[in-house]
Amino acid sequence: MNRDQLSESDVAQHWNLNADLWTQQVRAGWDIYREHWNNLAFLPFVGDLTGKEVLDAGCGEGYNTRIFARRGARMIGVDLSPRMIDLAREEERREPLGIRYEVTSYSDLGAFADDSFDACVSTMALMDGPDFPGAMREIRRVMKPGAPLCFSILHPCFATKGLGWLNDAGGHPVKFTVADYFDDRPRVERWKFSHAPNAAQVDNFRVPRFDRTLSYYLNTLLDAGLVLERIDEPRPSEDACRRFPALQRWRDHIPLYLHVRARKHA
Repeated sequence: MNRDQLSESDVAQHWNLNADLWTQQVRAGWDIYREHWNNLAFLPFVGDLTGKEVLDAGCGEGYNTRIFARRGARMIGVDLSPRMIDLAREEERREPLGIRYEVTSYSDLGAFADDSFDACVSTMALMDGPDFPGAMREIRRVMKPGAPLCFSILHPCFATKGLGWLNDAGGHPVKFTVADYFDDRPRVERWKFSHAPNAAQVDNFRVPRFDRTLSYYLNTLLDAGLVLERIDEPRPSEDACRRFPALQRWRDHIPLYLHVRARKHA
């Protein structure tokens, strides 16, 4: 594979390999950034989906899909990774919530008719696929007129290849550095949930990333015919920072996440 290319099949393969450990640790609550920061801001940002037919684009093993279902939404989750979908379906059998899961790309939603969904959500997935324009076109197509799209991604202005922290003499982070903002070559990032009790003993996850500029994300959304309504750059709460001091540097200096809400023309 050319180092400047990363296909959907490559993405699926990486997530198949990540799936079992990822699922075990996410379901055990070790993704503290999700649990104690991103979700706490994203769920109110999405709002009430009670009774709505909702697509979860890039659902993974279904963790957030199940949250929306428990809040009253009628959920369909799609993901590239067959193993992730297997694990999501296993959990649906264990705790039935009426969720349907399908193995497919959010850039190719041919299994669904035009104007099928009352809303679409996507949690930390749209920066992990190679075809964001295709995703915006397909999501717009399958949403009903007036339906909202709400998604969260890593903040493109800060989660760059050249990110880093500068510490003072006491080891406390005082500045955040950004570099290579315009470098849009795909990459495979390696990391792990640092708060997991067995973090030192397990391999890093291999997570495909497709770095894009803020203008690319927003202009592509507009070019697809969606109407931008609101963006948010959430900070971890003071309570979360007291419980998990590693979050304090993000609260003090920069947003790690970007939340976007758009709508299909009525």
